Amino acid sequence: MGIKAFKKKYFSSDSENPADKKLLFAFLAILVLGLFFLTSASAVASYLRSGHTYYFLIRQLPPLVIGFGFFYLFYKIDYRYWRRIASLALLASIALLVLVFIPGLSLEIGEARRWVSIFGFSFQPTELVKITFLLYLATWLEAKKGELRKIESGTVPFIFTIAVITILIMLQPDFGTLTIVLITAIAAFFVGGGNYKHLFIIFLMGAIILGSFFYSRVQSSREGSYIRTRIDCYLDPSYDRQKDCYQINQSLIAVGSGGLLGRGLGESRQKFLFLPEVAGDAIFPIVAEEIGFIFSLFLISLYLYIFYRGYQVARWSPDLFGRVLAVGIITWFAIQTFFNIGGMTNLIPMTGTTLPFISHGGSSMIASMAAMGLLLNISRFKIK
Repeated sequence: MGIKAFKKKYFSSDSENPADKKLLFAFLAILVLGLFFLTSASAVASYLRSGHTYYFLIRQLPPLVIGFGFFYLFYKIDYRYWRRIASLALLASIALLVLVFIPGLSLEIGEARRWVSIFGFSFQPTELVKITFLLYLATWLEAKKGELRKIESGTVPFIFTIAVITILIMLQPDFGTLTIVLITAIAAFFVGGGNYKHLFIIFLMGAIILGSFFYSRVQSSREGSYIRTRIDCYLDPSYDRQKDCYQINQSLIAVGSGGLLGRGLGESRQKFLFLPEVAGDAIFPIVAEEIGFIFSLFLISLYLYIFYRGYQVARWSPDLFGRVLAVGIITWFAIQTFFNIGGMTNLIPMTGTTLPFISHGGSSMIASMAAMGLLLNISRFKIK
């Protein structure tokens, strides 16, 4: 098929199929706010790293440009086209996860192998797997619509596929991303029409396997000590404020000292090397310190509105494929947002996940923007 024929068949017209404008505006608003927050939160760390205050902002621009490229691609191409490459999406997911174990490509930090470096560019494969694996699942679930309730044709193949992805992520290991992928997959299976009883069994088996693996790592490795420390700090942040629980204590100080209205944009004190990772995982505490409780609630409400509009897109989708994709994407965003903000406010143990569309991180930004483009494309075909 030539390029002209492809565009004619699969590219959506803005005039004929307008996207959900409320979802689009909410997404653009949080993206713009994210750039301001990143610039402010990382100013001190940027200056110490490079001699100017825009180091992390400048580093975020190339992923943002690439992300907009993927956003536009997924926004314009009819989402139903992606059914055609479902098998390639699964192979790509597996290949990406295998790359981190290839000597010369893998970047190992501590005991974790989560990054790949090619020609000087590094990326985190698990972030891209979130969307490639979801494309495969949505296609497979739609194809198996009438057979999903049968254990031999629905549940067992689903468990096997999930197991392959789970094992590869566990070996890295990346428990935060693994949990997001698993919850997203289970939500997709539920929306796709999976058997409720089988779904409960899958959840129980997953919890036992993850729990066993988690326990074995806690007992036998250096990372185990790291994991135990995070749990201990979650249960009692005061037991070692200066060392093991330093980050969560500084995070709570930042959030608490913001008060109702905040110190003012750019006026954070915790970003002066008190709180680590202010451009990445820990950006929300700096934001809360600067804009305060009320405006932090507005930011959280903006996320909640995106989640609401996303689930509405799923509700209006004309087919099961679009419905599963929409639910999967929004579930991914919702869980990741909860993990980040919940971890930084000690509602849950810290997981090391980024805050979507705000935290510094190339792979996460590119994957998230591609997924948002896909979600907006699905919104163009809502049932009228």
